Amino acid sequence: MLFTNPAAQLKVLIDDRELQQRVKELGEEISRDYQGKNLHLICILKGACVFLADLIRHLPLDISIDFMAVSSYANSLHTSGEVKIIKDLDSIIQGRDVLIIEDILDTGLTLDYLTRSLRTRSPHSLNICALLSKPSRRIKEVNAAYVGFEIPDEFVVGYGLDFAERYRNLPSISVMKKDE
Repeated sequence: MLFTNPAAQLKVLIDDRELQQRVKELGEEISRDYQGKNLHLICILKGACVFLADLIRHLPLDISIDFMAVSSYANSLHTSGEVKIIKDLDSIIQGRDVLIIEDILDTGLTLDYLTRSLRTRSPHSLNICALLSKPSRRIKEVNAAYVGFEIPDEFVVGYGLDFAERYRNLPSISVMKKDE
């Protein structure tokens, strides 16, 4: 599938002001819930890195950060259904309060696999913070403790989300439409 005129195919779904306001609110919620605790954040690369960078500015907590890279899309508009860990954690999470920072909760396959895998490492607690959620696409039921926005079943880019490694730098979340 080719996108011959990408600029003409992007429509803003969530603008940068809405994003920043909601990220601030999420930071306040997380800070209340984890007050007095040492919170370990696991950012799911690459899509959640922009979200993480903005979110941590609103977390006046004792935090540590680690990164994982997982894939289920392989430069496609649709998930392959097969989850691969490309980069594992550098730190031990046993006995720690862990919050997964994810860009989008879509089918639930990736986060279901990831949470099952991380639970075997015996964290004290394990929760999910997803910037976006597409409940209409859910195959596996995954409960995120924190969700920024529920969105329709559209392919979105920007604010860290990509299509074939492009569009991550857009300041807003935009719907990408196929060429007709």
